[in-house]
Amino acid sequence: MWIDRIEDDLARGEIVNRAEAALMHGLIDRRSFMRILLGVGVTALTAGAMADKAVAIHLNQASQIANLKDRYDYIVCGAGSAGCVVARRLAENPDVSVLSVEAGGAYGGESVIDPLLWQTNINSPLAWDFAARPQTGVNDRALTLPMGRILGGGSSINAMAYVRGHKNDYDYWAREAGDEAWGYANVLEIFKRIEDWQGPDDPAYRGKGGLFYVQTAPDPNPIAPAMVRSAAAIGIPTFADLNARMMEGPGGCALVNVAIKDGRRHSVFLNYLQPVLDRTNITVLTNATVQKLVLDRTTATAILVKLGGETRTISARAEIVLSCGAINTPRLLMLSGIGDEAVLRAAGVPVVRKLPGVGKNFRDHVLLAGCVWEYKEPLPPRNCIGECTLFWKSDAALDTPDLQPFQNEVPYASDVVARQFGLPEAGWSILPGLVRPESHGTVEIRSADPDDPPVIDADFLSDPKDMKALVRGVELCREIGNGADLQPFIKREVMPGPLKGKDLEAFIRNAATTFFHQSCTCRMGSDEGAVVDNELKVRGVERLRIADGSIMPRITTGNTMMPCVIIGERMGEVLTA
Repeated sequence: MWIDRIEDDLARGEIVNRAEAALMHGLIDRRSFMRILLGVGVTALTAGAMADKAVAIHLNQASQIANLKDRYDYIVCGAGSAGCVVARRLAENPDVSVLSVEAGGAYGGESVIDPLLWQTNINSPLAWDFAARPQTGVNDRALTLPMGRILGGGSSINAMAYVRGHKNDYDYWAREAGDEAWGYANVLEIFKRIEDWQGPDDPAYRGKGGLFYVQTAPDPNPIAPAMVRSAAAIGIPTFADLNARMMEGPGGCALVNVAIKDGRRHSVFLNYLQPVLDRTNITVLTNATVQKLVLDRTTATAILVKLGGETRTISARAEIVLSCGAINTPRLLMLSGIGDEAVLRAAGVPVVRKLPGVGKNFRDHVLLAGCVWEYKEPLPPRNCIGECTLFWKSDAALDTPDLQPFQNEVPYASDVVARQFGLPEAGWSILPGLVRPESHGTVEIRSADPDDPPVIDADFLSDPKDMKALVRGVELCREIGNGADLQPFIKREVMPGPLKGKDLEAFIRNAATTFFHQSCTCRMGSDEGAVVDNELKVRGVERLRIADGSIMPRITTGNTMMPCVIIGERMGEVLTA
């Protein structure tokens, strides 16, 4: 039975996490939960407290859903990296009622909990199966663009890299928004307040005791520190902490900060939302898809939500917050009649509010899956499989690093180049990443049917500057990967080898994938192309705000989970001020 399997097969940390999730969702009873925890050494007092909390959450949420109301003060659509934060901050006020609506299911499952299995989440029911149209810039391939469809969103299926972004990113946001609250100085203070940093004391940059547990990847695979040394050997500065001084200057190399605790993923859902689900003023509705918004002229009043095969209208007394991500948020706006007039009319949707910027400015970080080496002696991956990264400039004249190579402790390549070069049974990769892309695309609806997939024209590598940067990125990865410090781990370089000119460009187009960091489709600003203002209000629509990666005026330098947490925190500050 299930209990016997986890006792036999799983490590202590996973046993505790899975047992807690099972109790919370009513899969086991309190007595079984206590037996499991006592069996792996948890004290009776601690196990009892955990059991009480999990039971309280299960009973409370079951009651809230059984008695689902027709009206709440706030409705947060989407329980991803930003949505979980917004719902938590609103629910901290016991005098307001909050409904969180998530299209995906409950948190849990081995591929979610075990950091080494994160790549299996990408093409699974835990992710929206979006794909861009075939793009000329990637040799007419249709790149997949999965996004989390589970409580916690992307933070529950991603690689768990805790990357804040560069100082210049937030200062640019502040200029675009006309609001210094979005600037780096304020954002740094938010990061320090929310995190529980497990490294050395550094009050200028790091915080302890906050909600978000974070540490530098512990006990890394030896190739990770070897990559740091190899980067240093070619003149790239190295740092003990990825998220401190390094992200204020021209770049550097470091071991990755990870959202992993006791060997298990520690998502935004676990950090923010789960701890408050025993409160009677918050209801989390899973497997529920928002179909469209209900508007009274230009005031958002309710949502139409599909639940169990039926569509139900639920109203908001105060505000509706869209946190559905950079594809579903503009899609939902357009289905509701908010967006570019030509797109809406072509799709047969009546125009309620003309906002030409909805769905424009689509950005994603390009990742080249294809710089691979074969192990001399195989080593198993650890932590999140990728424990070292660096940020560097393809051109010294740039103000911010535009390259982010990421080490991967398994051989990783696109289908095209894998067929061309072959993949070793045991190998590792350094994957060039472009984190300041000039190419940008669009997200549009094709009809008024909420079940009709969106049309995504990502336009990857259409700007020649992106190809120039990635050529330098491949050269940089090969220089580091073939350095003396990594030679003890190399039997041979598998790909790409010393390609030049058009051959190298063809390799780049065939190897291109993405980091799955879709963003910028409802950008913040004050010009006519902006969709939200500095307080994340949808321009020209009352009682409607957006808090997710779509509001980024420019995509951040690095992984986007933590910038989305910042967006959620800023939304919380605005709504609870």
